[in-house]
Amino acid sequence: MTLSVLDLAPITEHGDAATALRHSADLAQHAERWGYRRFWVAEHHNMPGIASAATAVVIAHVAAATKTIRVGAGGIMLPNHAPLVVAEQFGTLESLFPGRIDLGLGRAPGTDPRTAHALRRTLASDPDAFPRDVLELLSYFEPEDGQEIRAVPGAGLKVPLYILGSSLFGAQVAAAMGLPFAFASHFAAQQMMPAVELYRSRFTVSPVAQIDRPYVILGVNVVAADTDAEARFLASSGRQAFTSLRAGTPIRLPPPSREWERDVVPFDASSLAALPSVSIVGSRQTVRDGLDAFAVSMRPDEIMVVSHVHDHAARLRCYELLS
Repeated sequence: MTLSVLDLAPITEHGDAATALRHSADLAQHAERWGYRRFWVAEHHNMPGIASAATAVVIAHVAAATKTIRVGAGGIMLPNHAPLVVAEQFGTLESLFPGRIDLGLGRAPGTDPRTAHALRRTLASDPDAFPRDVLELLSYFEPEDGQEIRAVPGAGLKVPLYILGSSLFGAQVAAAMGLPFAFASHFAAQQMMPAVELYRSRFTVSPVAQIDRPYVILGVNVVAADTDAEARFLASSGRQAFTSLRAGTPIRLPPPSREWERDVVPFDASSLAALPSVSIVGSRQTVRDGLDAFAVSMRPDEIMVVSHVHDHAARLRCYELLS
């Protein structure tokens, strides 16, 4: 089972962004030693509990603190940016940290509508814009061959692209282009099964393909601790933050609460089709059993783990147990 880390650089209650970013680099260093394959950070804006808005800068910070683990974006919200700028940013990262940079691409704004407008993102829905932007971005990584507009650095560099999604749309784009597909089952699992099935059945080795067979990454929330009871208690922080986000009032990651602990439900692989998100909480054995069952059901090539734990030492322990 190939495991990787998705980190949101969580800002805790009474904490700050500087501490969150230091903790992200420290987590990446530990993940590298524990054998995780890659460490991704995500682009979100106007979120008081997430410090990874300037995603390319955070990737540079994490990559500079590590030596071998792949580091990348999970992802860059492409409609927020000109494809040329993204190519230049990730061409720069690849030049600084050769062979270690990934570029995951999403089409959501990663924020609320008013903040999306502040990002100068068009609010018009154009289903063709995202695939066109991906193709334009791919063209900037092609070797220089009389192009009028070049990404410098970027042209001629091999930066692996991944299509992110929480619906069938992303699966269709990834399949048509022959790119790896990462599904956000850690927060939006409702269409996970049909999306993965669609991607695998329609995968095509296109002229821009970067792989020759489907490659699926699935997101999973995991909170592991030395006992099931301790893990349930630690998981209450993420439940509070997620509930506030759903209510439209995002908050910093709060400390765990006994009041919220009772709402943590055991993972059941037999009900995957109905789960709003995939979460596995418990001791090392409980988490291992849950991940094994999930892997048997979904057959992912890779599992991307995100752990919303308030205390940094407890979060490190979670990933250590998981490894």
